[in-house]
Amino acid sequence: MKILNCYAGIGGNRKLWGDDHDITAIELNPEIANIYKHFFPNDNIIVTDAHEYLLEHFREYEFIWASPPCPTHSRMENIHFGQGYKLRYPDMQLYQEIILLKHRFKGKYCIENVISYYDPLIKPIMSNSHYYWTNFEMLSLPNECRQINTGFKNYKNGREKLLGFDLSKFNLKTELKEKVINNCVEPETGLHILNCSITPGYKNDKEIQQSLFN
Repeated sequence: MKILNCYAGIGGNRKLWGDDHDITAIELNPEIANIYKHFFPNDNIIVTDAHEYLLEHFREYEFIWASPPCPTHSRMENIHFGQGYKLRYPDMQLYQEIILLKHRFKGKYCIENVISYYDPLIKPIMSNSHYYWTNFEMLSLPNECRQINTGFKNYKNGREKLLGFDLSKFNLKTELKEKVINNCVEPETGLHILNCSITPGYKNDKEIQQSLFN
């Protein structure tokens, strides 16, 4: 399957997709793109603006994943408001991409973002403290995804280890390292959503085993 992975970061959502797909990853920061390329050498990584690339090339793919920047939508905006924090407009590129894919794209898509401090303008699926907009049935995340997410939030040190990434060999500033790790979608979640897009009514092995004994 031909996949477009927008705002790729270091590839948290892509980590368990394997190498059977033709994957193009879009990342604006060259330093982060090089790390992605280290972990996924078979992918085609393009250093450019994902929002513009999506508009120009979305018709070329069968499945699209996009995780647009989330800070201006996050509930942290309300926490910091009134504390000398610079007031910002919510970045509406998120909704531009949802509308584009919903009405113009013939393949399957998933757009992921944080739970916003305002009521979402387009109704999402809410799962595991995230919003997802898809055009296929996204079944509830299996238990291992929810457990990893809980552990991720409570893991004070070595979060990259919990996600299965070793960034020790890369000379990243602490702030950038924390940013790329915090922006990672849990790999199990990324795999579950991709499988849901491919196979209607998809259940993973653990769900099947559980259903056999219920």
